[in-house]
Amino acid sequence: MTATPSSVASAMAGAAASWIETLDDEQAAQGSWEWPGSKAAEAERLRWYYTPTDHGGLTLHEQLPQQQRAAMRLLATGLSEAAYVSASTIMGLENVLDLTEGFATGFARDRGRDPGMYYLRVFGDPEGDAPWGWRFGGHHVSVNHLVVDGEAVAGSPCFLGADPMVSPLLGGQELRPLGGIEDAGRALLHALDAGQRERAILTPTAPADIIGANRVEVSPGDRLIPLPDLWRGHFDDQTLEDRLWSMHDGLESRLGVTEADRAATEFAARPKGIAATDLSSSQRDVLRAVVAVYLDRMPEGLVEREYERLDLGAVHFAWAGGAERGDPHYYRLEGPGLLAEWDNTQRDVNHAHSVWRVPGHEFGRDVLADHLRAHH
Repeated sequence: MTATPSSVASAMAGAAASWIETLDDEQAAQGSWEWPGSKAAEAERLRWYYTPTDHGGLTLHEQLPQQQRAAMRLLATGLSEAAYVSASTIMGLENVLDLTEGFATGFARDRGRDPGMYYLRVFGDPEGDAPWGWRFGGHHVSVNHLVVDGEAVAGSPCFLGADPMVSPLLGGQELRPLGGIEDAGRALLHALDAGQRERAILTPTAPADIIGANRVEVSPGDRLIPLPDLWRGHFDDQTLEDRLWSMHDGLESRLGVTEADRAATEFAARPKGIAATDLSSSQRDVLRAVVAVYLDRMPEGLVEREYERLDLGAVHFAWAGGAERGDPHYYRLEGPGLLAEWDNTQRDVNHAHSVWRVPGHEFGRDVLADHLRAHH
């Protein structure tokens, strides 16, 4: 049977309802919220993060094993198999990162790197007729979905990161859960001739992070958000606050970021970089492969719609930083209904971020507006 937005929504509803049924009153107060009935409540639905901060919801470590299984089942309904495997691997990397950092406490928690600190919250009634949605997030994972009129209508933003980006495995192999995303972007850069590359490269200096960060909406003039501002509120502990600023400032200093670099990578009214229309047929095939590592995060039944929405000819590709593996670098794809960003600059180029977004359609706000006009 071919999957559709309706069948995906049905799978989500079944998984969400099954999870909610397992919650006691205290758990439900964090994990199962009514559909936002105020601007403040809607603002909470639109919040998303990719740092190890409070993402809002019920954490996995606050759940019993069967509840955790139900939570992961819901997550699986909102991702392709490849994306679910990637997300699960990323969550497990918290244990590796704990080793890297000497199993230290941090971030005002007993365990700074914690594979149980992934949050799930359902907004609204998945078994009702009104709109509802859900959000799953923690360090380097953010998945958001909205269901309206029995269809899964919006699945962005969708963020996947990795720290470490590369880890050793037995037999001399490497674990690179996001390696395909990095390699696809670099393959497109190397497919360009000298003149094309000159148009694509915004600056030889990579920014310290993705430029859109965790904004609800990206606008012209937006620049990188400093690390301390990527958390839910600021820390009461000034020492920790100072540490985050030191990490941010230190990274920009090591990268050599200047004001000119910040201006080069900021968003503009028109996409920066080289347009798909200026690529050859074979180069556009490489571009399609880059687009695929972002759109293919969506499950069968939803991914087809994302490809139909895409206007490949209007996509622009922009790069910043070095061109070879191991060089700090950043790239983005930008066009109508598409914004994809990648960076690998932190922890000596072993800490990567990637995000897929649909400008104008984030969190399904446009669909909700149409729904309200039609029904109220």
